[in-house]
Amino acid sequence: MQSLVIKQNGCPVTTSLAIADGVGNPHATVIKLVRQNADDFEEFGRVGFEIRPFETNGGIQQREIAILNEQQATLLLTYMRNNETVKEFKKRLVKAFFEMRDQLQSSEQGDKQLSKMDILKLAMESEEQRLKLEQVNQQLSAKVEQDAPKVQFAERVYISPDAISVGEAAKIIGTGQRRLFDFLRNIGWISRRNEPYQQKIEQGLLNVKLSNFQHPEHGLKQSVTTVVTGKGLTKLKQLWDSEHPKIH
Repeated sequence: MQSLVIKQNGCPVTTSLAIADGVGNPHATVIKLVRQNADDFEEFGRVGFEIRPFETNGGIQQREIAILNEQQATLLLTYMRNNETVKEFKKRLVKAFFEMRDQLQSSEQGDKQLSKMDILKLAMESEEQRLKLEQVNQQLSAKVEQDAPKVQFAERVYISPDAISVGEAAKIIGTGQRRLFDFLRNIGWISRRNEPYQQKIEQGLLNVKLSNFQHPEHGLKQSVTTVVTGKGLTKLKQLWDSEHPKIH
């Protein structure tokens, strides 16, 4: 069985084949997803491709494998439909990347603690990754749909420069954050863990904001936050008003 995360040129990487095996999808489907979104993945470094042999009943065949760093692998998983298998694999992949980084750091630094310069560099790299992911979210956000009977609402959406949090969307719609999360689950936009379904991301209604934080015991961790696009906010307002009509 192949390792989930390997070292290549001193950096931890995984492959499209390892991800396909982990989520239970055909490798042809996963490599196609990488090719279709190549520009997005290039935001986080050059994607390497290799031709590797594999055995079939008809003899030795060859196939193309994508080599992905941690950010590219994380982005690829956000493009897949969430189910229990995918969610469990996400946790395994995150853990495998952290373990490989720990191994690399241990081999390079022995028992020495990180210097102040090392800590500053990690913080700068983390901030750079966050800014790049925000840029991807901006590019994926849809333009606001104008709604003449709701001019005031449409103007408030239009001036938003990027996708907004569910809490901010709740204020614009006129409800509380908890009630809006409940509503999003009821209409099938998000899962029980408040993560958006892949279909809603592909429709440009919701997106995810990935950010890193330093855990006091487990080191660098990653969190996923659901955000609402301008297009999604317009649609969400329509659905909310249809189920919560105002009494005049």
